[in-house]
Amino acid sequence: MDQQPPGGQDPTPPVDGPVSCYRHPGRETAIRCTRCNRPICPDCMVSASVGFQCPDCVRQGSGTGHSPAARQPRTLAGGRIAADPRLVTKILLGINLALFVAVLADKALLDELVLLGRANFYYGGPPEGVAEGQWYRLVTSMFLHQEVWHIAFNMMGLWWLGGPLEAVLGRARYLALYLLSGLAGGALTYWLAAPNQPSLGASGAIFGLLGATVVLMRRLNYDMRPVFMILAINLVITFNPWGGIAWQAHVGGLIAGALIAIAMVHAPRERRNLVQYGTCAALLVVVILIVAARTASLT
Repeated sequence: MDQQPPGGQDPTPPVDGPVSCYRHPGRETAIRCTRCNRPICPDCMVSASVGFQCPDCVRQGSGTGHSPAARQPRTLAGGRIAADPRLVTKILLGINLALFVAVLADKALLDELVLLGRANFYYGGPPEGVAEGQWYRLVTSMFLHQEVWHIAFNMMGLWWLGGPLEAVLGRARYLALYLLSGLAGGALTYWLAAPNQPSLGASGAIFGLLGATVVLMRRLNYDMRPVFMILAINLVITFNPWGGIAWQAHVGGLIAGALIAIAMVHAPRERRNLVQYGTCAALLVVVILIVAARTASLT
């Protein structure tokens, strides 16, 4: 006997082109629940044995005798469905804002936390920087901002791009994407920029989210023109003729984010964790090797 969708509704007939999610009417989508055939957006997609199901069908099927592990709702990338799909994004926002306020209160923090290869902050002073063993600068600089426009631009990007990605990837995978993109951007900056050139900001991580968004939208068969336009605008800003932008961080974060997202959303189900976390581990090793090689050349 065929299963019926929740509430006894008939499956939605096929419609050409994207339609709106039945739970979020303002969101266009090209994905449908494999059980009830209703359109669902990334926030509502629960990974099933074949395709994706909507939350209603997952709840309806929770009493069919399957094991608890089999009934556990999963995101597109295999993460757990969270009650607050933006929790990690909110925490990252909070860390960035807290450090921004701290820098306003004590400017000396910039010298201690900014990304710096190797330089003297004052005449006759000791060398400072990553090459001197201060590897923590690769992390702290990711959350550091000095200008209002800088943090405002990056935090808007974090909220707009990060929230949907967190909902699709799950918290752990999303956090790995953000941190590794930022580290990759910092490593490329450390490698290619002048050792006495300080760098700061979450731009590397934000560009990683942008690269991941491109991969995700391609995976969901969305219209790519809007995101390509945003990407093009950001690249023009990155390589503007007036300088002032750490383009190395943008490029490094963009490449890392795209590679991680490919592993996250295209990994085969039977080897999902191995492919996803293996890719993250391999990228971390590359970052460490770049930092180690640059350190050796400076010291």
